[in-house]
Amino acid sequence: MAARAQSSARKSECPPARFPDRWTVFGICLFLVAVIWLVFGQTGHFEFVNYDDQKNIYENPVVEKGLSLPAIGWAFTHAQVANWIPLTTLSHMLDCQLFGLHAGGHHLVNVLLHTANAVLLFLVLCQMTGSLWRSAFVAAVFAVHPLRVESVAWVSERKDVLSAFFFILTVGAYVRHVRKPSRTGYVLIILLFALGLLAKSMVATLPFVLLLLDYWPLKRTADFKRLLIEKIPLFALAAGACAATVLMPDMQTIITNAHRLPLFERLGNALVSYVVYLRQMICPAGLAIPYPLAPNGLPILEISLSLVLLALISAGFIAWRKKYPFLLMGWLWYLGMLVPVIGIIQISPDAAHADRYTYLPEIGLAIAGIWAVADWSARWKQRRFILGGLMAIVIGGLIVCGRAQTSYWQNGMSLWTRALACTSANSVAHNNIGYVLYRNGDVEDAISHYHQALKINPDYAQAHFNLGVVFLKKGDVEDAITEYRQALAIMPDYMEAHFDLGAALVLTGNLDEAVAEYRKVLKIQPDYAEAEYNLGRVLLLNGDFGEAIALFDKTNAGSKDDSANWFNLGNEFLQQQDWQCAIACYRQATKINPRLADAYANLGVAWSQKGETREAMNSWQSALEINPGQIYVLNNLAWLLVTASDATLRNGAKAVVLAQQASQLSGGNNPSILRTLAAAMAADGNYAQAADTARHAMALAVEQKNDALAATLQNEIKLYESGRPVQDSTR
Repeated sequence: MAARAQSSARKSECPPARFPDRWTVFGICLFLVAVIWLVFGQTGHFEFVNYDDQKNIYENPVVEKGLSLPAIGWAFTHAQVANWIPLTTLSHMLDCQLFGLHAGGHHLVNVLLHTANAVLLFLVLCQMTGSLWRSAFVAAVFAVHPLRVESVAWVSERKDVLSAFFFILTVGAYVRHVRKPSRTGYVLIILLFALGLLAKSMVATLPFVLLLLDYWPLKRTADFKRLLIEKIPLFALAAGACAATVLMPDMQTIITNAHRLPLFERLGNALVSYVVYLRQMICPAGLAIPYPLAPNGLPILEISLSLVLLALISAGFIAWRKKYPFLLMGWLWYLGMLVPVIGIIQISPDAAHADRYTYLPEIGLAIAGIWAVADWSARWKQRRFILGGLMAIVIGGLIVCGRAQTSYWQNGMSLWTRALACTSANSVAHNNIGYVLYRNGDVEDAISHYHQALKINPDYAQAHFNLGVVFLKKGDVEDAITEYRQALAIMPDYMEAHFDLGAALVLTGNLDEAVAEYRKVLKIQPDYAEAEYNLGRVLLLNGDFGEAIALFDKTNAGSKDDSANWFNLGNEFLQQQDWQCAIACYRQATKINPRLADAYANLGVAWSQKGETREAMNSWQSALEINPGQIYVLNNLAWLLVTASDATLRNGAKAVVLAQQASQLSGGNNPSILRTLAAAMAADGNYAQAADTARHAMALAVEQKNDALAATLQNEIKLYESGRPVQDSTR
């Protein structure tokens, strides 16, 4: 009986809100869908942008391959741009599985999630408050406000819309559990919250938001201690997600770099950012990405005025808490949810604040403001007409502004051009527009923008790196090395800079230094296959065959192109006349694929050039066993059978057969092959026939203006006419 009484008491804490007419609700949901697609539907034709999209998606070798069991494991054990967001990463993999690297599909998934969030927000608010039109207006403002653009139109901010989806679902499940408590309902809350944390750890503030909802509109404040106890598992989950994020290797660098700004500057920036977000919600003009930090810190007066304004608002809402509890609830929602990203720990070292951080926090402000206007206008004449007109004007204005703001995200050039127009001293925008120009082939303008970025921020490692890339492309290797070294002096663990510096050092012949750079890359990212491959190449060049082969074996493990990788590498060394390295590569290729005829053929060339006649013959014989129609292999083997310095290896009769096959396959008009056939005939004792064949070859050489070959053949004709074979094995 006591348990039943307690359950009844809990149910009475928050009586069910009266749900409005279902057709009206359906119409509002349909309206929300329509306005969202009016604003954001254009993103289906947009491109990726060069701001984290490449690291998260289109240059991420794991993500772009789509979903697989190894990829799922990778998502849970690796950070994405200093964020541990495994569920979001899996969603990007699924997009790549469905759409490949067609950016429009990725964009539209963001829009779908945002649409679901707006509809869910409306329905949950309706359930909590029973206020149809207030809830609808909050959802509409959330749906199309220009501050939402960064979260929706930027594919990399999938983590915002995905985590918000589970955030709102969790709130809805919590409201249901409050009104109909059950163990299953509570487990569902924990599960949905965990999924939200796996999408983005910023939703860790959700337990705090639930406490605010207990205050208003759920009105469960009778036993605050019990409210805290029931949320302990949620707080524990939040702490665990934050710890997992902090423990990711990339986050260590972010946290370390964050404290380059003095604590006072970070606190000052946080206070001013709170006020900036307020202003942007009311007047969303001049929105851009990113908003640079003030070069010399914010003025004391600006910080002080922000502190005073925030304190006055807080004091006023506390004073009105009994009459207007929604004001305090909405205000604390706004302040509390921004704490993880307000800049006390500088998550984004290049930005003072960012539009995307307002995706969920400003729901609290919208609730506070809209409920306040509705209550304060209770005595107005023609209230419904006036408020309806105001709603239409506000939503219409937000749609126009939101659609315009979205259009700037269509590609990197439009995004960064807008950023430069709306901000000053924006080193990130200069650097990124430089990258776009470089990719478009406008190298000189790219260099100009990189220099602008470095003029604003001389310690901008990425700009130094990008400048190094341009110099290397132009062939200015020493200048490239200088820029790479400067980038590494600023950011010692800059993996890409170590990698490219290694490549540049190879070009200058500094092989030992190149090896050291590739080893640093592998220390930062041990499973970086391309770095292992390049390190193997340099080790081969440096004569360290054992470790090189071990690295290549590891790099090629499981690849469909194992033998092709070794074959191509052997060709590079063959062109460089590094016979020993070429032999090592071709032998490895044939070990992996014993049917690779071209590898045996080129292996024979390398052995021959090294002076190992027997090995060359064996290699060419293996090539012909696989593919008997290789003309130059037939010709080369025939020549060695005639001219080998070791008499036990010579075989004129076999040479004639091979040379005749080569001549037939080549059409009978190749003077070099006819020269080999003549030499084979002479070695087999047919000197008259050898002389006739050599004369025919010389005539073709003269006709083809190959004077050197014609002169050689003339000397060999004299040998045949005197009854002597060719004994020169040079070929």
